[in-house]
Amino acid sequence: MTIKYTEDHEWVKVEGDIAIVGITQHAQDALGDVVFVELPEVGKTYGQKDTAGVVESVKAAADVYMPVSGEVVEVNQALADEPSLANSDPEGAGWFFKVRLTQPDQVAALMDEAAYKAFAA
Repeated sequence: MTIKYTEDHEWVKVEGDIAIVGITQHAQDALGDVVFVELPEVGKTYGQKDTAGVVESVKAAADVYMPVSGEVVEVNQALADEPSLANSDPEGAGWFFKVRLTQPDQVAALMDEAAYKAFAA
């Protein structure tokens, strides 16, 4: 399993041709208490960096960008029902959506954990 990060503070876990996407610990720290998430539509295809969702907190609202091109194959309904999962377990139960990769080579260009930690510091 490969885990990569974007400059927009999303994480991506790749398992085969499926990428699981969420926001990073750093992003949820900056946002504060998440009160609402808007998830993408299953079956819709997005290009890399397209806006695929919205996360709203008591402090601000932010777009969630598609870190890689692909078709949304599943959304985390538990997160929609309980947005605080983005705070309590942002890189686990608080995942946002799953995407079937259409351009797998885009994953290699994302940051690894060390590079992301240096970027976010």
